[in-house]
Amino acid sequence: MAGRTQRPVAMAVHNGVNGNKHEMITPMEMSSMEAGNFHEADGFDDDGRTHRTGTLWTASAHIITAVIGSGVLSLAWAIAQLGWVAGPTAMLLFAFVTYYTATLLAECYRTGDPDTGKRNYTYMDAVRSNLGGAKVAFCGVIQYANLVGVAIGYTIAASISMKAIRRAGCFHKNGHADPCKSSSTPYMILFGVVQILFSQIPDFDQIWWLSIVAAVMSFTYSSIGLSLGIAQTGSLTGISIGADVTSTQKIWHTLQAFGDIAFAYSFSNILIEIQDTIKAPPPSEAKVMKKATSLSVATTTVFYMLCGCMGYAAFGDNAPDNLLTGFGFYEPFWLLDIANVAIVVHLVGAYQVFCQPIFAFVERRANATWPDSAFISRELRVGPFVLSVFRLTWRSAFVCLTTVVAMLLPFFGDVVGLLGAVSFWPLTVYFPVEMYIKQRRVPRGSTKWICLQTLSVTCLFVSIAAAAGSIADVVDALKVYRAFSG
Repeated sequence: MAGRTQRPVAMAVHNGVNGNKHEMITPMEMSSMEAGNFHEADGFDDDGRTHRTGTLWTASAHIITAVIGSGVLSLAWAIAQLGWVAGPTAMLLFAFVTYYTATLLAECYRTGDPDTGKRNYTYMDAVRSNLGGAKVAFCGVIQYANLVGVAIGYTIAASISMKAIRRAGCFHKNGHADPCKSSSTPYMILFGVVQILFSQIPDFDQIWWLSIVAAVMSFTYSSIGLSLGIAQTGSLTGISIGADVTSTQKIWHTLQAFGDIAFAYSFSNILIEIQDTIKAPPPSEAKVMKKATSLSVATTTVFYMLCGCMGYAAFGDNAPDNLLTGFGFYEPFWLLDIANVAIVVHLVGAYQVFCQPIFAFVERRANATWPDSAFISRELRVGPFVLSVFRLTWRSAFVCLTTVVAMLLPFFGDVVGLLGAVSFWPLTVYFPVEMYIKQRRVPRGSTKWICLQTLSVTCLFVSIAAAAGSIADVVDALKVYRAFSG
């Protein structure tokens, strides 16, 4: 997918996706066409912005990059907590709920007519158009806090994989008796430096190639984890209570497992932003997005079931919270290195996919508040990068902040579970359901209304329970952890 073509014109508007100024048609050009038919003019869509060029495949790549993230590596641990029956069942239920609510959310990209209605460029715009009021602020706080949390979680995961490459080489050279200890801090700093570079790519449209590379990498390390995991059998009901696991820990870990699975499917918080890159209509953006969601969720669920179940089959109760870095596997060390390199490359792209909405929000607000500031608006294009002093300063500061926080809390499994639990209900279920009810005018008290509200309430209880389990584990980890010692 190529970047959007621009041409010199007289007026400019703020882009709803990336916060940068894009050109708009002049009044003279508007008089030469029918009102509302911007998309018939060369190079422009119906909202006066340069043509979106996204397709089913690029949208699918963005989703797969977002979905098959580091969360897949904790699924063997999650299955180990739940067992052979509850584990796969929970995974299938989360897949169904995520897909169904994503189709509801896709309908909310346009307000009114699905082909010609007003576009909502971001998740918050959709909430503002359909619900309004305090719910907009609530959505913004939850969405952007979750995206910051994901950035922190991905920094942790990337550093663990880089550390694992060094450790695998050490085990191969010195034997498994050598502790091969090292700090993850230098690897987090290295990952942060790379993210500062890639964060200068301005928007979703121009990171399509990074998403495709990341999607390929996710399939690579998932396949390696799967191939290494085909071995033994596990338990029907998961980890047993005994000397190493108390009944209380069993409960907390079971609840956290739900959070891990929820995190593995999280992408609704950037669905609208991905949909805004799609070239349409016809068919409508919603139809393309539903197909992309169906393809992506089905594909990822197959990988999740295989990786989670085979990882549990290989290690049983001892399944690590990170399949490729918990060192249930030692050999072949070179294959583990390939898998962990693939994880790091994937997380470089996934970090950017999740952070683009944050970058866009801040830059839109800055452009609106100081439209004449050269510090904010003056840009220099260098290849795929569009450089400005403001973008370089603020995005670099953001990356540095997430890196420092990651150094303070390098608890991969606990962080993953907490992020999934906190964001699952509001972003994946509540807002899509409420917006769909409002937009489609679903009668209160009707069978459909009752079913949708039952789904929402049930998922709320699941989120609360999963959050409690993850918080309990974070508290336990903090009791023995010293900052910057990871």
